[in-house]
Amino acid sequence: MKPEIAIIGGGYAGLACAVALARSERVRVTVFESGRVLGGRARVVARQDPPIDNGQHLLIGAYTQLLQMMRQVGVPPRVLESLPLTIAYPDGFELRAARLPAPFHLAVGLARARGLGWRDRVAAAKLIHGLRRRGWQVSPDRPVARLLAELGQTTTLRDRLWEPLCVAALNTPAIEASAQVFANVLRDSLAAGSASSELLIPRIDLSELFPVPATRWLGRRGHGVRTSDPIRAIRVEDDVFWLDGGPTWAGYNQVVVATAPYHAAPLLAPFPALAGVCKSIDGLDHQPITTIYLHYEKSPMTGAPMTGLTGGPAQWLFDRGRLGGPPGLLAAVVSARSPFDDQPHEALELAVQRQLEQAYGRLPPPAWIRTIAERRATFSCTPDLARPGNQTPMPGLWLAGDYTHGPYPATLEGAVRSGLAAARGVLATLD
Repeated sequence: MKPEIAIIGGGYAGLACAVALARSERVRVTVFESGRVLGGRARVVARQDPPIDNGQHLLIGAYTQLLQMMRQVGVPPRVLESLPLTIAYPDGFELRAARLPAPFHLAVGLARARGLGWRDRVAAAKLIHGLRRRGWQVSPDRPVARLLAELGQTTTLRDRLWEPLCVAALNTPAIEASAQVFANVLRDSLAAGSASSELLIPRIDLSELFPVPATRWLGRRGHGVRTSDPIRAIRVEDDVFWLDGGPTWAGYNQVVVATAPYHAAPLLAPFPALAGVCKSIDGLDHQPITTIYLHYEKSPMTGAPMTGLTGGPAQWLFDRGRLGGPPGLLAAVVSARSPFDDQPHEALELAVQRQLEQAYGRLPPPAWIRTIAERRATFSCTPDLARPGNQTPMPGLWLAGDYTHGPYPATLEGAVRSGLAAARGVLATLD
């Protein structure tokens, strides 16, 4: 009989791990998801009408592993709106990368950019050249804001380019964020060529983007995905892992814990050998992401369906009506902590409406507003952060998730890469 592998968590990491294991045809996989909806912290909120995501995620061409997994489970490329890297604001500022090989794509983009002076263009080139000369290594690691100051970045570049990119990618303010992880992101996206830096905006909900097709793919091959089935505990007897979930305990040869870190720690805590892992997980701080959906009769946005915002709590605005949603639906994103975190949603919604009117002029009241706050959306990606690995000190027990050790921050690509690493670890034990 094939070894039985349990995966706890039906998000991007868990399902990527499941697909990779299933493709080997060497094991049988069962995925346990506590909720009714797959996707973890990147999922559709089905109870809303129209359905909306619990947050606005943006992919880039450098997300090679996620894009490959999507292709493997049959997701067509047309579900992603592909745009050249464009950082634009309603006041006319725009930096658009050219569709050319690196480094010409960025050089031409800087030369054509609107809202940048010659000092800005030279400083931006200096940052990329300086990081490339260092081999994209920032040692010792330090906050992004300090690195920007050391490399002579102008106020315009900090405010309109680097700090917005930092908070978008790392979900951590530049004054706190890891310069090394930010350099990794720039190396594999902005500096890697036009294809890698392309913006890929989902036209379908986040559950349909990968989790649901992955579940169908697994089902056709005889593997199981069980929703609304929380795992309350794990115990080990005679080298068999027993999961307390559903009506009875069930035994498995190996287990991958692919939940959010704050759900993983309670499952690991009963095992003394995992005390160090639990300490590492408990040491993670978390940052929120709040998405404010506003439905207008007509969208005020022109140009690209994504634009930056200034002068308020939201950093980015997406025209969901041009990305598969109802006409006039906008999504304003507040990344990381903000002064509105402990206030009623109404205060934030009013501030965002004022912010939109500063950008686009007087607007009619939206037909409706809905706010979704993920209080612990990502870990705080700070310098020299100790992140746990996929392999734990307990043989047969693995971790997968965007918070595990790796070069990327808490992104969908990071989650998928972690899931694949856990799958490789499981399969290596079978050799």
